[in-house]
Amino acid sequence: MPDIRLPDGSVRSFDKPVSVHEVAASIGTGLARASLAGRVDGRLVDTSHVIDRDADLAIITDKDADGLSIIRHSTAHLLAYAVKELFPEAQVTIGPEIENGFYYDFSYKRPFTPEDLVAIEKKMGELAKKDIPVERYELPRDEAIAYFKSIGEHYKAEIIESIPQGEVLSLYREGDFTDLCRGPHVPSTGKLKVFKLMKVAGAYWRGDSKNEMLQRVYGTAWAKKEDLAQYLYMLEEAEKRDHRKLGKQLDLFHLQDEAPGMVFWHPKGWQLWQSVEQYMRATLAEAGYQEIRTPMVMDRILWEKSGHWENYRENMFTTESEKRDYAVKPMNCPGHVQVFNQGLRSYRDLPLRYAEFGACHRNEPSGALHGIMRVRGFVQDDAHIFCTEEQIIDEAKAFNELTMRVYRQFGFDNVSVKLSLRPEKYSGTLEAWDRAENGLREALRACGIEWEELPGEGAFYGPKIEYHIKDALGRSWQCGTLQLDYVLPERLGAEYVAEDNSRKRPVMLHRAILGSLERFLGILIENHAGAFPLWLAPVQMVVMNITEAQADYAASVVQTLKKQGFRVELDLRNEKISYKIREHSLQKLPYQIIVGDKEKADGLIAVRARGEDLGQLTLDDFVARLKAEMPQ
Repeated sequence: MPDIRLPDGSVRSFDKPVSVHEVAASIGTGLARASLAGRVDGRLVDTSHVIDRDADLAIITDKDADGLSIIRHSTAHLLAYAVKELFPEAQVTIGPEIENGFYYDFSYKRPFTPEDLVAIEKKMGELAKKDIPVERYELPRDEAIAYFKSIGEHYKAEIIESIPQGEVLSLYREGDFTDLCRGPHVPSTGKLKVFKLMKVAGAYWRGDSKNEMLQRVYGTAWAKKEDLAQYLYMLEEAEKRDHRKLGKQLDLFHLQDEAPGMVFWHPKGWQLWQSVEQYMRATLAEAGYQEIRTPMVMDRILWEKSGHWENYRENMFTTESEKRDYAVKPMNCPGHVQVFNQGLRSYRDLPLRYAEFGACHRNEPSGALHGIMRVRGFVQDDAHIFCTEEQIIDEAKAFNELTMRVYRQFGFDNVSVKLSLRPEKYSGTLEAWDRAENGLREALRACGIEWEELPGEGAFYGPKIEYHIKDALGRSWQCGTLQLDYVLPERLGAEYVAEDNSRKRPVMLHRAILGSLERFLGILIENHAGAFPLWLAPVQMVVMNITEAQADYAASVVQTLKKQGFRVELDLRNEKISYKIREHSLQKLPYQIIVGDKEKADGLIAVRARGEDLGQLTLDDFVARLKAEMPQ
């Protein structure tokens, strides 16, 4: 009879097979009521799952991440149940958990309306209050197909038909609704108390545009009401910070159909870009990088040698000239190897660090494009380090320190690190991949940082360290990467003369800190809600006169500030000062300077910072304040 070992190391013995719920009840009625599922020997199961042998067991509640995932998946089924109650002719397809919520795809004769969503959410609440048991049972594959066909659920039958013969399938029943699912699920609908339906969108059956367009209903679900309230507040804030809206409001950039996924930068936006690029250029030069420039278009032969043609062809723009095939570069790596290969390199030359603000193009699907966050034409703060095996750790440590310093400069202090490992489709040998993965693990240990591993997420030529930054709303963005590559130097014939005069392959470290500059600028815009710190602000201040009598004095103030290197505008319009202040406040300028008769007479300026009146200052004191705010 089973001995159940709990996470605290204690063991509970039972004289017969026992369910997860019964184990929870033996510990306490409170835990039994709170239990949503169990983890038996590492596998998630329902609370009804019976344990008939010795096992490790953890009781899952809504305090666990797994518990929240189960709540969301179960709420997707509750959504489908409610839709079937209200719209019996609708067919259900799939309904997974996603980040912060869930969705379910439906086939129905007409589009769901906002009023339908209100009715569906209300019905979900009614079904949840009934606390209907959720029961798991199994059917042979053919019986399951027959069952779903008998109730008119042809999409479910099609899903099962794609499953190999002989498999026994699990179904979940709650009231009059039955769905195909691996589970686990909450023990009853009463566990689902905090949810909200968000929107309806179109989605092709199985993601194929040749198939029927389904209706995807999105929702969010949480363990506590305050968590839902916080999430909805975050969405509201995110809407205010949307870089596409702010890009238009602040006159930074625009996009148009004639150049999908390409950005038209306006003067203010390009100034923001230049502030970022020039900071990065100076930082890289200080860290020992040499800046280079490589061609935008290169012969197909080079891309075949590098492996990109085989592994990345569908994402590359191509062209033809004089019976030769070319590709617009989707990345800079092969070009950097060509620079390394010019001339005979010695071990004394290494490490050799090549940096490029390289313009790349990738043929992203139009449906995936999103403002400047996901584009087809972009610039990377790309660099490649050619080094020896013995130099990997020192280079990784130096890169980690540099990356963290850059992120702090941009205001990002919360950074997490992940290690992406060998994908299913890869180049090179397993031995080289194992060596590369272990090399990055050793490098991370040397940096003294913790990391999470992501199996299957590496590039086809090597594993990579990923740096994820969190913004002001707590959203995580993957920006920086460090990839260790033994494959490309081999494929493209890179070599150096070692100390013993033998020829060796260098190790190639691919690295970026910001990643795509377009995407990073989008992150910056949303993180600061368009109110950039002084050093990044496209226009740092404006000088305004109250009447025509101060026009010359205002112009002289502008000239003084410009000579100090600040980006300043002059506003001499014949408008009320309150109107000017309000208008420039909408532009989120760091400072507004107002000069009237008193300021002119005393040689002073009246200064307004964002949300704060600094009163009258001398120009010297104001400049000293500005310089203190700039990067040191």
